[in-house]
Amino acid sequence: MSGIMWVFAVIILSVCETWSLETVVRNSTFDLGSDVNLTCSNKPWDHIFYVIWNINLKYKDCRIAQANDGTSENSCYDGKSLQKTSIAQSYLHIPNFSNDDVGVYKCETAHTEGADDHIIYVTVTVLPGSVPPNTSAWLEWKGNKMVAVCKAQLEKPAANISWSYTGTSSYLETWLGSDGLITVESRMELPDNMDTKHLNCTITHHYWERVITLVPEPIEDLRFKLTCIAVIIGVILAGFLFLSRKKLTC
Repeated sequence: MSGIMWVFAVIILSVCETWSLETVVRNSTFDLGSDVNLTCSNKPWDHIFYVIWNINLKYKDCRIAQANDGTSENSCYDGKSLQKTSIAQSYLHIPNFSNDDVGVYKCETAHTEGADDHIIYVTVTVLPGSVPPNTSAWLEWKGNKMVAVCKAQLEKPAANISWSYTGTSSYLETWLGSDGLITVESRMELPDNMDTKHLNCTITHHYWERVITLVPEPIEDLRFKLTCIAVIIGVILAGFLFLSRKKLTC
């Protein structure tokens, strides 16, 4: 991006501080080999001051940007480009979508009516019948509050998580791994003295044929169970080792 465009962007950003800017986060999936178009504003180009795409991919980070004075930047060098529709709306074009295009696409647009800020998690469409991801659920303490946690790891697109108890607020965290797979974690603070015996979380996915339901257990109980399993496995292995040495001695 040229020096003129950066100065222009700084001026516009200072103006945007007076605008109410809400980040829109969404997930998008596309078939391999398809042509992909991503948008973050429906304003025509003559209303746009600038548009900036910051792209985080598996093997690189790059930027594509353009201002209405004609200055532009494209550090991706892989065919991605800014284009316009027949009614002059800007969009990011990704030709021949591949696994290398999977990543996080962040777009900032300033226009005459305000600004738009989008974060798009872009992944490859998974075929029906895919294997469910690693799932887990547990209870932990946050200060003096008990928190129920439900987690689905390594899936694309992201799985959906819901709780059987809806009397309190919960929040969802989503992050993209270096392999392009998405992890989703839902955390919910529980009321004091709540009976958690009937609390469960449900994990679903667009391409799964079944629903996964988990009952969160106190993390101490989980650690105890894992320790017991490790001890049992250790005893069994020690027994095999003892018997094998005894045979060798004989």
